[in-house]
Amino acid sequence: MRSSSYSVMPARTLRALVVLALAAGATTAAPAAQAETTAPALAAKPYMGWSSWTMQSSKYPGLNPDGDYSYLTEANVIEQADAMAAKLKKYGYEYVNIDAGWWMDKAWKSGFDQYGRQKPDPVRFPSGMKAVADRIHAKGLKAGIYLPAGLEKGAYGDGRNPVWNADGCTTADIVYGDLRTTNGWDSAYKLDFSKPCTQKYIDSQAQLIAGWGYDFLKLDGVGPGSGKSGDQYDNVADVAAWQKAIAGTGRTVHLELSWSLDIGRVADWKKYSQGWRIDTDVECYCNTLVSWENSVDDRWDDTPGWTRHAGPGGWNDLDSLDVGNGRMDGLTKAERQSYATLWAIAKSPLYTGDDLTRLDSYGLSLLTNREVIALNQGATPPARPVTPSDPQQVWAAKNPDGTYTVALFNLADAPAAVTAHWASLGFTGKAAVRDLWNHENLGTYKEKITQALPAHGSRLFTVTPHGSALGTTAYEAESPANTLAGNASVADCSACSGDHKVGNLYLGGKLTFDKVVVDKAGTYQVKVAYISGDARSVDVSANGGGATRHKFPSTGDWSTVETVSVPVTLKAGANTITFDSGSGYAPDIDRIDVPKSSS
Repeated sequence: MRSSSYSVMPARTLRALVVLALAAGATTAAPAAQAETTAPALAAKPYMGWSSWTMQSSKYPGLNPDGDYSYLTEANVIEQADAMAAKLKKYGYEYVNIDAGWWMDKAWKSGFDQYGRQKPDPVRFPSGMKAVADRIHAKGLKAGIYLPAGLEKGAYGDGRNPVWNADGCTTADIVYGDLRTTNGWDSAYKLDFSKPCTQKYIDSQAQLIAGWGYDFLKLDGVGPGSGKSGDQYDNVADVAAWQKAIAGTGRTVHLELSWSLDIGRVADWKKYSQGWRIDTDVECYCNTLVSWENSVDDRWDDTPGWTRHAGPGGWNDLDSLDVGNGRMDGLTKAERQSYATLWAIAKSPLYTGDDLTRLDSYGLSLLTNREVIALNQGATPPARPVTPSDPQQVWAAKNPDGTYTVALFNLADAPAAVTAHWASLGFTGKAAVRDLWNHENLGTYKEKITQALPAHGSRLFTVTPHGSALGTTAYEAESPANTLAGNASVADCSACSGDHKVGNLYLGGKLTFDKVVVDKAGTYQVKVAYISGDARSVDVSANGGGATRHKFPSTGDWSTVETVSVPVTLKAGANTITFDSGSGYAPDIDRIDVPKSSS
């Protein structure tokens, strides 16, 4: 089942029952498909496609007429594949991914073959999983399938179920003797990879899905993550075993991990898989597919810490992009565009959960905008915030050709203007601006661009500088010229300029830069280099005046430095700039860079 779907809402509890019985399969495994001799590198770019879970999980009238999650059937999957081939394939969409429930009957009773492997429900998939993959392939598309981490309880039997192609191995030989549970729903027994039979069980599953012809596997409930932590829920060994097993099939299979993966283990996710869900389910489990407040809007807070980990071979997965069905999506047009904008600039896989047979014209325009798709699929790096995570935000990335991807977001519940200052991008002067959503050159703008945005609205630009590099003056946080108050103290920091930072900015801790000199009065876009393992807020003020509270996005851990620019009004000559934690906990500060000219 899709990501955190089991654990957050009652519907997810039902899904837990689904996973309890994961089952699919055939009595014996078909021979593994031969490896393609010229197969492209896996995940060279974020994958594009469709996933069944969004419609399975929704209470939207008519989607699940035979009970919760009943949408998932062979007929519906093929219908969506046909629609993708007709409407989206030419834009790069290729994966048709079957999510949780293909092993379950409509009463949520599971089936397994005699080897403890998942077996497709004959009512949902009367032709079997191989025939479905064949139908998808016949459209020039790729087929995806789903499994949970661990040995599903229903597959254990009495511990005597044999493991396919592993003489003498039974299900009792692959789990811990105390039958400890694992995965995000505790729906499976934890596999013990110190036992030689255990890898053989994963091999048998991999041979099964490869023999059916699947090109993609979503492994769900993986920990640390999926709402669980600790040794019992550490499934890194499972992921490593799956990578090994897939390689042994000789078939190219994309391995995607879900959900809310622990960023502290990102090196493992990158080593063993091609993608990882960074967050909870995007679906609202309500009478629409999603809602802005459920978890679409969470991604602006949760994505920044992961940004630097995305790249060819492995991508940060923000979950389904459900912007194509209008009223069914449950979003305004502005929200749909912002949703699609963030997914595109974050280099998330672009897979929708919409009903592709009834895309509205606006939704189709979002899903098929060639300039936005090219941004997501091309050599451009992921964008991240260049301003604090306040209601009005600017995200940007410098592209290999010297241009910038720039996105403006108004996350407030009322209309507001949002400004991108060229200083926050590192240059000054003029720049040409192209609107990607509207395929329009907007002309040349000096020093900044400001746009009036609706509630939850956005704009997406390519900015081409015609000015010069921005001159700045650096001020180190640890300088003896500064004033520390409260708990604030200097600490070592190998990632920081000068190898030091100021930390312990909490419960009244303050850092004041005492001698910040500028030539003339004005508002300066001061770039703050900081470290923060989670999103934290700080009050910023100048010369003892009123403070503005800004939330700095997570840098992902406590050893990575990132930057954001904050507007600070300074007088000509010497100034003080203070970072005050107030009653909370603020980021650690490395240094500030003050432009030589105001904005």
